[in-house]
Amino acid sequence: MGLWSTKSLDAIQAEASMEGQHTLKRVLTATNLVFLGIGAIIGAGIFVLTGTAAANNAGPAVVLSFVLAGLGCLFAGLCYAEFASMIPVAGSAYTYAYATLGELVAWIIGWDLILEYLFGASTVAVGWSGYFSALLHKLGIDLGTAWTTSPYKWIEATTSLEKVPGGMMNVPAFLLVLAMTCLLVVGIKESARFNNVIVFVKVAIVFMVIGFGFMFVNTANWHPFIPPAEGPGHYGWSGIVRAAGVVFFAYIGFDAVSTAAQEAKNPQRDMPIGMLGSLAFCTVLYILMSLVMTGLAPYKELAVPHPVDVALAKAPALAWLNYLVDIGAIAGLASVVLVMLMGQPRIFFTMARDGLLPPVFGKVHPRFQTPYVTTILTGTLAAIIAAFFPIDLLGELVSIGTLFAFVVVSAGVLALRYQKPDIPRPFKTPLVPLVPLLGMGICLYLMWGLPGATWERLAIWLVLGLVIYFAYGRTHSRITTGNPTPISGN
Repeated sequence: MGLWSTKSLDAIQAEASMEGQHTLKRVLTATNLVFLGIGAIIGAGIFVLTGTAAANNAGPAVVLSFVLAGLGCLFAGLCYAEFASMIPVAGSAYTYAYATLGELVAWIIGWDLILEYLFGASTVAVGWSGYFSALLHKLGIDLGTAWTTSPYKWIEATTSLEKVPGGMMNVPAFLLVLAMTCLLVVGIKESARFNNVIVFVKVAIVFMVIGFGFMFVNTANWHPFIPPAEGPGHYGWSGIVRAAGVVFFAYIGFDAVSTAAQEAKNPQRDMPIGMLGSLAFCTVLYILMSLVMTGLAPYKELAVPHPVDVALAKAPALAWLNYLVDIGAIAGLASVVLVMLMGQPRIFFTMARDGLLPPVFGKVHPRFQTPYVTTILTGTLAAIIAAFFPIDLLGELVSIGTLFAFVVVSAGVLALRYQKPDIPRPFKTPLVPLVPLLGMGICLYLMWGLPGATWERLAIWLVLGLVIYFAYGRTHSRITTGNPTPISGN
């Protein structure tokens, strides 16, 4: 027993089959899972990151950045699908790592996922606040910058926070996170229904922008397609790689689908459909949207919080779409926050059941059968972060956390194929070891392209996590204590 001990697959699968008031309710279909993925993936990426990545890093070649990021997601997604069909429990990459790479690696990836979801929800909430405030301004309602702006901004050159004159608190972002938290406490099925409606709205609007936007594209804006390099990460091939790492934040929702495995009706069949279906659909939309935006407007003009509005402004005949885009962005970003807040408590839930966190983190509501304690905790922390911290401090940190999780999952599939080749696999990753190695390689390559300061922040976060693990988790884990059953927390 120790740091490298793995959790028995038999024990994990036994947990997956448990029913009762202390377990999560299995109510999600394959369609729900596809829509959960789309709900989280179509959001900040299309409405914010597509423009800023084009303007600051890749130019029109941001299309290639989405292709590169999509390839990394595809290979990692095939690995995720194998694990999700074998281990249909909450926990995502954390649970997969526990079954293959040992407790220490599982803790590291679980702690990394906390970073990914907690700060991801906060980041997107800040973006939502920007579109919400802009729409109200168009309608003649001005909330004032004091209550729609973080009191601090991040200065990359000095790696420090600087006070924003007049900024007090981002109230819309704060209230959005609290509203999504309440919805998630009430129930996953109700949350999924709400998400399905939003997905229909925002995907319809994205299709309208793509369809009508292509009619007004100025192909001269696509030349040069790959702008000459102006420094590391600024245009040229290094800019394409940097942009791919930045926009990878958009794919965080793909991982969020796997956190709902313990609430899927038929996870062995539905999880691969949910993850790979949402990934394929969204990657095509991202590529088409980036072509339209860089074709409508010169790419350097897209470095704004609302780049879709800027692109549409270049075609006066499309002015009628502006309000719809704002509505789509508001709905789309709200659903991303919902799915991010759904994923994080389920990571806490599973870690508590393994004894790595105190039992209170594993409490399930007796009526709603949701992990309500961790949902309220996550929502409260995310609301505070969204209210008081700037978006640019958080975005790249979430991307590197997502990439790190994908690397671990790809490595886990490879390890388990050699450790236990005969275990039944309802879905099998094709072309092993090629696919897992490509997943690891592309994701590591995209991590390498991110700024050094982002690596430093990730290292600080992981060191903090290791302190907590050795102070509590290692001595209380079910593997160390020999406790064969999950801690109920009730």
